[in-house]
Amino acid sequence: MDNEIVDLHLRDRHERKQWESFLTDLGITDFSTQETAAIDFTLGIYEGDRLVATGSAAGNVLKYIAVCNKDTTNGARFNAIVSALINRLFQQQIFHLFVFTKLKYSDSFQHVGFHELAHSDVAALLETGDEGIDDYLQAIPRVADQDTKQVAGIVMNANPFTKGHRYLVETAAKANDVVYVFVVNTDASLFTTAERFELVQAGTADLDNVIVVNGGDYMVSFATFPAYFLPTADQQVTYQTTLDARIFRERIAPALNITARYLGTEPLSRTTGIYNQVLTKELPPAVNVTIVDRKQTDTGTFITATAVRKAIAEDQLDSLADLLPVSTVTFIKDHLSTLRARIQKGMNINGN
Repeated sequence: MDNEIVDLHLRDRHERKQWESFLTDLGITDFSTQETAAIDFTLGIYEGDRLVATGSAAGNVLKYIAVCNKDTTNGARFNAIVSALINRLFQQQIFHLFVFTKLKYSDSFQHVGFHELAHSDVAALLETGDEGIDDYLQAIPRVADQDTKQVAGIVMNANPFTKGHRYLVETAAKANDVVYVFVVNTDASLFTTAERFELVQAGTADLDNVIVVNGGDYMVSFATFPAYFLPTADQQVTYQTTLDARIFRERIAPALNITARYLGTEPLSRTTGIYNQVLTKELPPAVNVTIVDRKQTDTGTFITATAVRKAIAEDQLDSLADLLPVSTVTFIKDHLSTLRARIQKGMNINGN
C-alpha cells in the first residue's frame, strides 16, 4: 500500500541495495560497518515499488533519515517517518532520543519536538524525550558557593585509568577549587563504563576537591557520533569534536561554573590530536584550555591506556606497575579472566 510505513530488512540483499541506492541519490554515501552495524531497525515508506522515505534507529539515536525531495509531499513523509521511529522506540521503553543531522535540517526536527543542543556550520545535535540536558546537569553534585569557586573540567575515557590520567587530574586539582572528571559513557571499550567510573573514583579518592561524574549522553564518544552524512573522514572528526566542544561550552560549563578545561598532550593519536585542536579553538574565552604534557615513565615512554590493554592481551602484566596506580593494577589482576575473555571475543584494544 502506498505511503504505508514498513520495516526494511537490511540483511536482505535486495532491500539493502535499494536502501543504499536511495540514500546515495540523496547524498548519503557512508555505509561503513561502524555506521550500520549498530542499527537496531529501519523503517521505510514506499510509493508503488519506489522507496520514498527511510529512517533508522541505533540505540536512542536516529540516523539515516532521508526523504525523497522530488515532490511536494516530502514534509509529510518526513513527519511520518520520524514519528514512526519515535513511537517504535517509545514502545521499547526508550524515551530519551537524539539526532545528529545536517544543520539545514535542524528546523525540521525542531518542528517535530526536538530541541537543539548545539550546532556547527555543517551539523546539529538535537534531543527529545522525557529527560534532557537540564535534568542531567541538575543531578550533578555541587559544592557550597560554587559560583564563587575556581572550577575546572576534565573529560576522559580512562580505558583504563592510568598514572597519566592521575597526573592530569592532580595538576588540575592543585590549581582549582573544584575539578569535575567526566567519564565518557560508552561500553564500546575493553573496560565497561561502570568499571572505568569505579577506577577513576578509586584512583582519585584521596583528592578531596575532585568530583567524578558519568558523562551521560552529553560527553559523546567517537563510537556513538553518527557521521554518515559527511563525505570525508576529516570533516567527520571536525564535526564531531566541534559539536562536543560547543555542548560543553554553551550548556555544561555555565551550569557548573566551569572556567577551565584540562587536556593532555596527544603525540600518538591523530584523532585525539584534532580533538585537542578543536577544543583549544572553540572553548576560549568562556573556558580556558590548559594542555598538560603527557606523563612518561622513568624510561621516557609515554603512558597510554593502549599500552595497558596490549599488555593485558599479551600477558605482560609485570609492566603495569610503571603505567598504573595500585588501584587499577589490583582491579586488572582481580578481573583478568573477564578482560581476556572480552579480547578473545573480538573487543578492539587499539585506539585511545
